[in-house]
Amino acid sequence: MAAVKTALIVGGGIGGLSAAIALSQAGIRAEVAEIQREWTIYQVGIVVQANFIRAMAALGVADQAVAAGFPYDGLVFEDLHGNVLQRLRGARLAGPAYPSHLGMTRPALHEVLFNAACAAGATIRLGTTYRHLRQQADCVQVEFNDGSEGTYDLVVGADGIHSQLRSHLFGAQYQPRFTGQGTWRYSVRRPPEVNYSFFCMGEGLPFGKCGFIPLTRETGYVWLVQSEPGNPRHAADALADIFRDRLKACTGIMAAMRDQITDSSRVVYRPLEALLLPQPWYRGRILLIGDAAHATTPHLGQGSAQAVEDAVVLGELLAREAPLPQLLEEFMQRRFERCRFIVESSLQLGEWEQTPVSTADPVGLTARMLETVAAPI
Repeated sequence: MAAVKTALIVGGGIGGLSAAIALSQAGIRAEVAEIQREWTIYQVGIVVQANFIRAMAALGVADQAVAAGFPYDGLVFEDLHGNVLQRLRGARLAGPAYPSHLGMTRPALHEVLFNAACAAGATIRLGTTYRHLRQQADCVQVEFNDGSEGTYDLVVGADGIHSQLRSHLFGAQYQPRFTGQGTWRYSVRRPPEVNYSFFCMGEGLPFGKCGFIPLTRETGYVWLVQSEPGNPRHAADALADIFRDRLKACTGIMAAMRDQITDSSRVVYRPLEALLLPQPWYRGRILLIGDAAHATTPHLGQGSAQAVEDAVVLGELLAREAPLPQLLEEFMQRRFERCRFIVESSLQLGEWEQTPVSTADPVGLTARMLETVAAPI
C-alpha cells in the first residue's frame, strides 16, 4: 500500500503547482493552499534550461510550455558592445523534439502549470493557508485560516524563500541572507535578429553583468545583476532612470533595448537573497521543497528548474509502496547535493562579480553546471 494517499501543498507557485501535478499523477489526492486571494504573477519572464524542459516532460506539460514560450539553443557571452566572447550549447535532454533552452513569461508558465494541476485532479484553494498543524504518527491534522480542517498523510511546504512553514519546522535561525546584489528586469521588444539569450560583461559595468532573454516572438526582457551596497531602497519613480544609467556603457543592440526602459512602474527590482537549509528538509510528515529549502540567485537560471525537479522526484518516490521515512530519506539523497551545487555555484558567481579575482571562471562554472544538471535527477 502506498504511504501517501492525501497531501496538502502549502504554496501555489512553480514548485507547489508542479508538486500538485506530480502527486496527482501518482494517484495521490493533492490539495494546494495558496495564501493569495488572486494570482499575482509579475509581468516579466523566466529562462529555463534543458533539465527544466525534461522535468516538464515528466509532468506531461513540455509541449504546452514550449508552445507558450520562445525555444532556442544555448547562450552567448559577449562584451558590452556585442562582440562574442564564447558560446555554450546545451543538450536537448527532453529529446530531439525539444529545445535546450526556453524563455517564457511568468504568467504563461503559471497558466500551463495551473491548467495541468486542475486537469490532473488537484484542488486549488486561493486565499487559504494553515493556521495550526498537529503531527500525529500516521497523519498531519491541519486547521486553516478560514476555520476549516483537514487530515493529510503528507504536507509539502512550497511557500517560497520566506517560508513560514520552514520557521514552524526548524525555527527562526534559517533565514535567507542578502547576497550584496540586486536584479533589475524590464520587458522590451525582441529584436528580430536576436533569437538567443546573451550575457554581457565588461569594465563599463562594474561588479555585475547584464543581458537579454527572449520570451515570445515579439518580446523579451533586459536584465541586470549588480552590487547594491547596503541593500538600498530605490525610489519607485526613479527605477527606469537608474536602470538606464547603469547600462550607459553598452552599445549596439543592448543600447537600443536599454533606451526602451522608460516606465519605472514596469521595472522589476529585487534584492538577491539565498538560503540552503541543511538536510534533512523534513520533520515527520512535513517536507519542504523549492525555495523554502534551497533558494538560489538567478546567476545560473536554475531556481525554478530545481523546484520542478523536486516535484518530479517526490511524485516518483511516493508512487512506490514503501514506508514514508524511507521515501523521504531517498528524496534527500537524490536532491540535496544537486541543489547544494546550484546554490553554492550561483553564490560563487555573485562573489566573483562583486570581488573580481584573476582566477574567476564564470564561463567554466556555467559549463560545469550544464554538465551537472544533464545527469538524471
